[in-house]
Amino acid sequence: MDVAIYSLSLNSIRDALIHAHERGVQVRMVMESDNLDRSDPQKLKDAGIPILGDRREGLMHDKFVVIDKSEVWMGSMNFTDSGAYTDNNNLIRIRSVKMAENYTKEFEEMFTDDKFGADVVPETPNPRVTIDGTPIDVYFSPDDGVQASFVELVENAQESIYFMAFSFTADAIGEAVRNRAADGVTVAGVMETDQVNSNIGTEFDLFSQAGLDVYQDANPGQMHHKVMIIDQNVVIFGSYNFTNSAETRNDENLLVIYNADIAAQFIVEFQRVYALTR
Repeated sequence: MDVAIYSLSLNSIRDALIHAHERGVQVRMVMESDNLDRSDPQKLKDAGIPILGDRREGLMHDKFVVIDKSEVWMGSMNFTDSGAYTDNNNLIRIRSVKMAENYTKEFEEMFTDDKFGADVVPETPNPRVTIDGTPIDVYFSPDDGVQASFVELVENAQESIYFMAFSFTADAIGEAVRNRAADGVTVAGVMETDQVNSNIGTEFDLFSQAGLDVYQDANPGQMHHKVMIIDQNVVIFGSYNFTNSAETRNDENLLVIYNADIAAQFIVEFQRVYALTR
């Protein structure tokens, strides 16, 4: 079991990892160094689980688990009490050897090769994985140049763009959204209030000035999603915030799933979060 996680303080996951290790399962972890000195990572280390920190200025911001080289859990959720119980988050389970191969490769680059951020060479074995007829594009940042592909997806929107963004400061993505809105594409979004109020360069004001249907969230916790749904058929999500730091500095992962049924599930969550802003 390979775990790449920005932050871990959820006792249930900590204990499950320790129990797996005690059963003889190989458990390995990479974490953001700034969070390594907390009690739960230390308990994992005391139990004999190896944990490597990134030890650099950029963030090890991934949130994924690879199980038995055949299953991947990924999304926006940190393994913390707030991540599980108070923040708005998403987590998806994918059973696919090819998908697991992609995430294992990314994990090995960090854990075994000790390469983080821009030091990593883009070597994803299966950039597109098809599962039961559903194509899924796989990106890791900063090595895969995610933003250009992201902008292209937005520029190809024909009917609607719905998004939930913890942090949205990437001008290129924001401009692409506004351009599509100007051409008649329906745009609606929710952004994390604390980030809007604290970030310099947030896209929120520009969206408001353009008259777009974009609001600040009303969750007392964090609206932690990083999701965009295009034409009710394409879902973009992962650990990747819509920021230049995610593009150029942080270790991140992102999936693009082309499936209307999965998009519909994300739209239900969008509608729930959006309704609370009104």
